[in-house]
Amino acid sequence: MDFSPSPKARDYTDRMRQFLHEQVLPAEPVYHAWRAERRATPAEHEHPPVLEELKTEARRRGLWNLFLPAVSGLSNLEYAHVAEVSGWSPVIAPEAINCQAPDTGNMETLHLFATEAQRKEWLDPLLDGEIRSAFAMTEPDVASSDATNITTSIRRDGDDYVINGRKWWISGTADPRCRVFILMGKTDPDAASHRQQSVVLVPRDAEGVEIVRHLPTFGYQDQHGHSDIVFRDVRVPASNLLGEEGGGFAIAQARLGPGRIHHCMRLIGMAERSIDLMVQRAQSRHAFGGPLIDQGVVREQIALSRLEVEQARLLVLKTAWLIDEHGSAKGAATEIAGIKVAVPRMACTVIDRAMQIHGGAGMSDDTPLAYFYSWARALRFADGPDEVHLRTVARQEIKRHS
Repeated sequence: MDFSPSPKARDYTDRMRQFLHEQVLPAEPVYHAWRAERRATPAEHEHPPVLEELKTEARRRGLWNLFLPAVSGLSNLEYAHVAEVSGWSPVIAPEAINCQAPDTGNMETLHLFATEAQRKEWLDPLLDGEIRSAFAMTEPDVASSDATNITTSIRRDGDDYVINGRKWWISGTADPRCRVFILMGKTDPDAASHRQQSVVLVPRDAEGVEIVRHLPTFGYQDQHGHSDIVFRDVRVPASNLLGEEGGGFAIAQARLGPGRIHHCMRLIGMAERSIDLMVQRAQSRHAFGGPLIDQGVVREQIALSRLEVEQARLLVLKTAWLIDEHGSAKGAATEIAGIKVAVPRMACTVIDRAMQIHGGAGMSDDTPLAYFYSWARALRFADGPDEVHLRTVARQEIKRHS
């Protein structure tokens, strides 16, 4: 079990780090200033032009679609090192290299399950960075942490499917470039609980799709948005079915495995940048007769943060290695659940310490820390809340002792 970067991974990671420092971090104030001018206006969710400049530069540097092994040639373990670097600027860097959620999971899903016609219509433009997409599963009226609870109806009517239901926290839909929903609903409520669900492709401009509102997270409105959507008698061709009827639950599970590696490594990148900011602040700020860095309590917070980041990274790299070894996420189900709990919790703790050392500045937008914290805290819900994953880990552990 060797987690050290391969020569290929080291090359891509070095190039990604160079791109981050030369292009991405200097673009952050440009991006935020552009969005600030449009906050609370109809243009709030439009696409900042600086990102297109970064995407062009990323492609020139060969940093494009690295998340998908079939396209990049990188294993999950190799890409994990690159994903960590992108987490230093989690809003801008992943999109600059076309490795942003939820599109990565959607592209993986289309790569695995789409027909040739579906790939040509949706996967190709996603891989080219021309459009964006959303995954519509979570619902407001049921506990969607148990996906068998979803109530959105997908009813066959001749050569079409007719969709009725409501979804929320659907990431990506505020961005005008979002063109398609990968939607999960029920085609057969009378089937076995894990065979009731199917997945269909719904164009954003389909008649009957109503975006009710874009939900803020801790007061932040992301550029891509998290939306509350009603589907009212939405009609799509039967050819828009992804995979087979009754295969929706399995498709959703296949989608979530590698994506959790990406989320967790980006969180580690955020925690690393938070430590960097923490140390810089402690070295430059003076109180009680000397720099904060000389205070024992501050040094303890720095040391604990380093230990926790290293532990989390090892667990994620082990998980990525297991997925590669087994050829699918099934061989690392317990570890995938484990990192989804451990890493966001670690990131929240480390970011919180950095905020504390920054004092009031840590709660402002003068540093990325407050936004980092909201992002990390939200990821304790994304792809299922902690409690669901703890249940999975406990079930596997009990089985081992039975």
